[in-house]
Amino acid sequence: MKSKPKILCSSLATLLVCSLICNIASGRNHVKIATIGAASPHLDQNQEPQKLVDQMIAFWQRELAQVLPDQPDMIVLPEVCDRPGGMSKEKQFQYYQTRGNQVIEYFASVAKENHCYIAFGTTRQLEDGTWRNSCVLLDRSGNTAGIYNKNFPTIGEMTNGIKAGKEAPVFQCDFGKVACAICFDLNFDELRLQYAKQKPDIIVFPSMYHGGLAQSIWAYSCRAFFVGSVGVVNLPSEIRSPMGKVIATSTNYFHFTVTTINLDYCLAHLDNNWEKLRALKKKYGKDVIIADPGKIGSVLLTSEHETITIDKMIKEFEITPLDEYLNNSRQYRQKPGIIE
Repeated sequence: MKSKPKILCSSLATLLVCSLICNIASGRNHVKIATIGAASPHLDQNQEPQKLVDQMIAFWQRELAQVLPDQPDMIVLPEVCDRPGGMSKEKQFQYYQTRGNQVIEYFASVAKENHCYIAFGTTRQLEDGTWRNSCVLLDRSGNTAGIYNKNFPTIGEMTNGIKAGKEAPVFQCDFGKVACAICFDLNFDELRLQYAKQKPDIIVFPSMYHGGLAQSIWAYSCRAFFVGSVGVVNLPSEIRSPMGKVIATSTNYFHFTVTTINLDYCLAHLDNNWEKLRALKKKYGKDVIIADPGKIGSVLLTSEHETITIDKMIKEFEITPLDEYLNNSRQYRQKPGIIE
């Protein structure tokens, strides 16, 4: 196997550029993802709030220690992961006042020390005094790379003072683009369709419920990997491919999972591509993966080549990507005499 080209980075400010150049030069973009589905512990609420904060940090220190040896590029944690379980509304806000940024600062120190991104759910108060259910994304230096505010809180949340977000941002990381959805958000097509237009590489999903088939729908619709972190130990936290297929999952024994994904991929429909796909595989062999989930007429193409990206491969064989194929069908349908 050829070694990657050596590129010297003179300062922290150039690390992102160097990382992107290396990914382009290698023709691959492997990202190691960890998701932890641990439920926040039920703590003695009669303690001083600061003791509760200290115990929450200690809890996540133990949980993170299970995945950090794998040196992940990104770790995803559940919704409101820094709030003790079973708290009343009154106790929650007392706790939040003491907690402040202490847990975020702890996660930031972990991200910086381990050179990884961390995405986690938290309840936070904005400067205008409003409260949000948010997903915070920290970068490899422990800085905030982006914050998503839950667009569709439950009625119960909104009744208790949580304001709904109205933006669907996609955050640029050094390995690709990341979008966020939180728990109840998964029920709303209008949010999913906003992300489908923006084409994220990964959707992170901090949650307190699983979502079932909706996870696969989101992954396939957005053509993105989907990383769920569910804060209920008897529900799996799973990583799905852009075809909606589970490729890694927590179990009844371990409530976390770690796997490596390759972001150098493309979806293609089988129509008009059968012979082209055979020719592609014949030429590139093990350096291209053609994954067929069955029943949907589309396949996932991934380049494992050191220097040739999947975009170059599909152009070489004139393979039509899935979205282009569907758009061609839409356009042809508009021709005179087709619609009656």
